[in-house]
Amino acid sequence: MQRFVIPLSSPEAADAGRVGPKAANLAALGQAGLPIPDGICLAADAYRMQIAALGLEETAREVFSSDDAQARRSALRLRMQLMDQPVAEVLQEPLIAAWRSVTRNGTVPGVVRSSALVEDRFGSSFAGQFESFLGIDNEIDFLTAVRSCWAALWAPRALRYMATHDLDPADTAMALLMQPLVAARAAGGGLSQTAEGGMLINATPGLGSAIAQGEVAPDRYELGRDGRLRESQAGMTYHQASCAHLSGLARSRPKAKICLTPMQAEELGRYLIRAEAVMGRPVEIEWALDDAGIKLLQSRPLHLDDQPAQVPDRIWLRQPRLRGQPAGVGFGMGRACVINCECEISRIGPGDVLVTRMAGPALGRVLAMVAGVVSELGGSTSHLASLARERCVPMVLGVPGPRRRYPMARRWPWTGWRELSAGCGKPVTRFSLLVARNRRGTKNE
Repeated sequence: MQRFVIPLSSPEAADAGRVGPKAANLAALGQAGLPIPDGICLAADAYRMQIAALGLEETAREVFSSDDAQARRSALRLRMQLMDQPVAEVLQEPLIAAWRSVTRNGTVPGVVRSSALVEDRFGSSFAGQFESFLGIDNEIDFLTAVRSCWAALWAPRALRYMATHDLDPADTAMALLMQPLVAARAAGGGLSQTAEGGMLINATPGLGSAIAQGEVAPDRYELGRDGRLRESQAGMTYHQASCAHLSGLARSRPKAKICLTPMQAEELGRYLIRAEAVMGRPVEIEWALDDAGIKLLQSRPLHLDDQPAQVPDRIWLRQPRLRGQPAGVGFGMGRACVINCECEISRIGPGDVLVTRMAGPALGRVLAMVAGVVSELGGSTSHLASLARERCVPMVLGVPGPRRRYPMARRWPWTGWRELSAGCGKPVTRFSLLVARNRRGTKNE
């Protein structure tokens, strides 16, 4: 049964139809000589075998072909069965052997990452919609993580995303990627193109999951296409991501020191250019820096749109600007809906400008209805930023104190723009939230 287990260094690992685009893209980078962690792929056929062993094929077909009530029951049954039932015996032996190889017989912690056949493609990134588990240090937790990643294919937020992209989960499958945990001193993401013709890198101390989940406003490094560093800006630290209604929450505050040296930022710039060449299109990457150097963890297509964006007129341009990290470009106006955490998400209405503290991927469900998003935390390479680029939703992240500056229920005209021209969905380096209290354009800031 070794056909289910494919080393990341094997030519077979570049087959997205077997191991999913996430793992296949990473394998392609490694085979092109770019630095990646070692790893082993669990092919999508293993998921299909588990579904068959549990007798869930017919249940899977009911999720998108039944009435709403039956569809919810079927999806719940799939998740519960995949989580509660043990991995099929025919799969356990090769799985455990692969895990011991990855973790050097348990001497280093490991990670299990989703690599669904439908994710990390152009137009359907599924950013933050599935599961990854970091720092696993025993085989029981490893098998639990495997089952959880399989079950995540049937989670409500993943099903909502599939419905909006005309995808049926019964027609796809979940492959997995197993790797040793990179003991990161710093980590983050990068964009190989911006609307101004440069490149962008985000960074934060420790693991990069804080950036992906929108829990920090990361350091920002702007580079030219020649790989030279143009500008760097420190982000904000944040130490607790939980419900805002709990007491004792930490506050955001500016950092005293940035994570990367100019040499490290420019090294990442060179990797961005090479990753773009390997994939044949602009890319988003995730990376980590340990004592041995930089390693690339992920590469997916960067969503760009060549349609020209609406540029504000001269009256708008005289309004005060809101400085932050952009994640889309366009124009929108709506009622400010201030939410303090995701438990208040039901208050968001169609056409609102969402103003929040943390821009996590759970907010992806409201992107279809809002006019724009402003968040105190988050950066241009977060999961929610990727989803915003797909939907051409203007968004500004890493804005100090937006919930205090923009009161609930007031209407705010705002736009994301750049001085020349920008396509809807292109990452830009200048965004403005344009605020007027009345027709005369009284300044609010």
